[in-house]
Amino acid sequence: MNRSRFQQIASRFPEMKLLVVGDIMLDEFIWGRVKRISPEAPVPVVEVDRETHYPGGAANVARNLRAFSGSVHLLGLIGSNSHALQLKSLLAADRIGLDCLVEDPAYQTIVKTRIIARNQQVVRVDRERKVGLTHLQTAQALEKLDGLIDQIDGIIIEDYAKGLLNQDLVDAIIEKAREAGKIVTIDPNPQNHLQWKGVTSIKPNRSEAFAAAGLPLSDPVEPATADTELLKAGQILLERWNTESLLVTLSEQGIMLFQRDRAPFHIPTRAQEVFDVSGAGDTTIALFTLSLCAGASPSEAALIANQAAGIVVGKLGTATLTPAELQESFAADFVS
Repeated sequence: MNRSRFQQIASRFPEMKLLVVGDIMLDEFIWGRVKRISPEAPVPVVEVDRETHYPGGAANVARNLRAFSGSVHLLGLIGSNSHALQLKSLLAADRIGLDCLVEDPAYQTIVKTRIIARNQQVVRVDRERKVGLTHLQTAQALEKLDGLIDQIDGIIIEDYAKGLLNQDLVDAIIEKAREAGKIVTIDPNPQNHLQWKGVTSIKPNRSEAFAAAGLPLSDPVEPATADTELLKAGQILLERWNTESLLVTLSEQGIMLFQRDRAPFHIPTRAQEVFDVSGAGDTTIALFTLSLCAGASPSEAALIANQAAGIVVGKLGTATLTPAELQESFAADFVS
């Protein structure tokens, strides 16, 4: 893909409207310095300088999309405590549609707290309880989807295995999307044993792909195109999930795209320097889906997603990228 083709696809991004479905969280970062070891235990004492908060989980996918697309809505479960209010405020500031959120005062909004010292993560603290939707809440969520489906171009289902997604819910969402002719992509989690049938594309990472295919995880092989176990996993999942394409993220090896009746397409990573992989998968599924909605082929969408992820891993925290950064990256790496 040359730069001119990228510009043609990217010019349609602002017209696209998407819905993100999945477990939403609040990412909290506590930044500080370590100058001494605690006298109470052999652990570092972090002197706090500042705190930052970002939408996390499926909300981070929505945040990645919102920088590029004209409209993004979020469907998920949220509480009503101070963390929930903070998360809703952050989402509203990013102009993410909250009309599809299901609010439950008894639910504890998921919070992941990362303590960072000298740009290194010291520890992560998770506050969560795995709770799914009740039958009434499921009906409410699907009713909200019915009111939105004709207005959107695609749906991303983000599974963090935190309780929101079950087979009945995802089957209903996929069926409604297929009837409406919408693109549907999945970011799966092997801890949640869901079947994904008839969707546009599914994006596991390497270990998730092996787990879903029922294969023992093997060490990566160089080049990735010679990794016979990875190729085997990809073919198994294409058939099992009956999906049009399968996008497997390979960390420092980049991305492998599997399609029916085509040779696997490997794209090496574009990352120059890796500071933090937090949220890189979110960026990948966001830009891949957005590109498909904008008329890109799966291979073109994979190239754009890989380029975007290479930028994000060079940042600290649950990062996103801007259209200007993506444009600049393509200008530097691709011919006109």
